[in-house]
Amino acid sequence: MDEESRRYLQEIRPRYDDWHKQNMELVGPRLEPAEGDQDIVRQRVVLLSQYKDFLDQQHYAEQFDSRSNLHSSVLEEFLYYLFKDLVGDFGETALLGKSHTFKDMFFVPPNYKSLVERPYATLETKDHDFVIGTSVTARLQASVPVDPPEDAADPAEVADEHQDPYLPRVVGAEEVHRFDLPAVAIECKTYLDKTMLEGASRAAEELKARVPTAICVVVMEWLKLTEAVNLRKYKVDQIYVLRRQRNTDREFRYAEDYDKSPIDADVVWHLFSMVRSHLAADWQGGTAFGLERGWLI
Repeated sequence: MDEESRRYLQEIRPRYDDWHKQNMELVGPRLEPAEGDQDIVRQRVVLLSQYKDFLDQQHYAEQFDSRSNLHSSVLEEFLYYLFKDLVGDFGETALLGKSHTFKDMFFVPPNYKSLVERPYATLETKDHDFVIGTSVTARLQASVPVDPPEDAADPAEVADEHQDPYLPRVVGAEEVHRFDLPAVAIECKTYLDKTMLEGASRAAEELKARVPTAICVVVMEWLKLTEAVNLRKYKVDQIYVLRRQRNTDREFRYAEDYDKSPIDADVVWHLFSMVRSHLAADWQGGTAFGLERGWLI
């Protein structure tokens, strides 16, 4: 890192610390709706706008590109502050933040003899910008496993403290796999174009094939889609444009005549309300449940 980057980060750090501190001290909204919920969301949007306007100054934007994650991570962190107390009401083990979500599972034993001994499962995961869900530990073994010694260690506990907890572990004939199951998956973008939307839609379709109760949302500051795009054919549940404004190339955003729309608190409130309603809802389904009412989906 060069000296100018270090100096800029020293300037940014106090503003970041203040943004973080105020959001952590601000409580709500929670699972149970309350009269002041929308006002709390508006306060969080004001705090976000103040920090974002400071960070979006031209000299900072030009010094730190997209690879630094300095700018792109702001929206992800804001979502944590927005939902932290809502998700906290579901218990300490609820998952909130970046995630390796379950995508697929397949089995690749080297030969039949190996298959008889253990499953040789491989899990495919998808990284999501922001997830509300839970972590799952799955233990897989042959239907008639070889009895381990009485003093054998628990496979779930056999891991170096620096090892990635999501890496599979094998002890004897038992495999332990860890992955995340989402209730809500959110993709965060500075702007959304057609290629990005198609990618988000494919990810949503794959996720819902495995976790049909999940919802998939895209959140961005600016929109880069034309009227020629048929939004109904995509598999995401909702698309939020926080500034309610079309995208302008970054170099034009610093022109004197550019009118940058603020982040809209009403849009953020709609996002929060949608997520809270989903988390509080009864997800009961299936053909037996649908048959009682007469419609299945």
